[in-house]
Amino acid sequence: MAEQFTYAVARIRALEVSLFNNATIDGIITSPSYESAIQYLQEKGWGDASTTKADEILKKEEEKIWEVVKDLHVDMKYFQVLSLPKDFHNLKAAIKESTNTEKGLDIYYEDANLKKDFLLEILAAKDYFKLPENMQHPAEDAYEALLHTGDGQLCDLIIDRACLDAIYEAGQKSDASIIKEYAESTVAVADIKIAVRSAKTNKTLEFMNRAMAKCDSLNVDQLAKAALQGSDSLKDYLMGTAYKEGAEALGTSPSEFERWCDNKIIETISPQKYRAFTIGPVIAYVIARQNEIKTVRIILTGKANNLSEDSIRERVREMYV
Repeated sequence: MAEQFTYAVARIRALEVSLFNNATIDGIITSPSYESAIQYLQEKGWGDASTTKADEILKKEEEKIWEVVKDLHVDMKYFQVLSLPKDFHNLKAAIKESTNTEKGLDIYYEDANLKKDFLLEILAAKDYFKLPENMQHPAEDAYEALLHTGDGQLCDLIIDRACLDAIYEAGQKSDASIIKEYAESTVAVADIKIAVRSAKTNKTLEFMNRAMAKCDSLNVDQLAKAALQGSDSLKDYLMGTAYKEGAEALGTSPSEFERWCDNKIIETISPQKYRAFTIGPVIAYVIARQNEIKTVRIILTGKANNLSEDSIRERVREMYV
């Protein structure tokens, strides 16, 4: 079965040389202005002749990722785990629009599998069974909760938890090691983020139990109880897990912690560079490109807000190459 990925991996190997490394990222950071940073990206081939604004350039680069994937003729089932966050985001957006008098909100991902109009039609008719199975009950629960309580945070909690469960389930069902590893890291990091925010805002144990998804590398019950006791207890708990570097980052600064969260995912996929004849390098390339785009967005935002180079560097993510 390895032969089915031979062409795809060979193509990805050729494309990896154009991925941004840390030196390239530093070149964007040291650009003397926001405008020169945009020019730097254009000189690197980002965007196209019709894109001049940052959002347009970044959107075009996201489109390029999936154009490459389609050209590889690989079964798209392998990429389902990466599309789940956008689909669940669109579901959340549709629920909020359906229960609000304000219409035409520009809060949807256009490149998600589940489009705005499709979701709005389902919610209007309450045909939840037309949604993917892992969305049906969460969609109904979130819709009814928001309709009757007006609590947007509760709506977010229900859908976000369902998304984490769906990602983890996709990892458990997959025969590709990278998907299992990516799902495990993604859910664990998300749980840690929930715990950190909950400790800072004095959320209840019930809230955390509803928000956190089960995973193998963390005991979410212990994680929630540690967060309930405060940030110091949370850091102590994390020091005894595979995520102790997250505790160390948390002790440095909020931006360093956010940086660690994304870097943990890159750390998870990095070994795929050496696993030929599997889907691993292809999925890793997609995640690496998405991380690249996210990092560039962070830099450009910093440039637009006149942050210092050192301040921007504190926020940038590690590169795959």
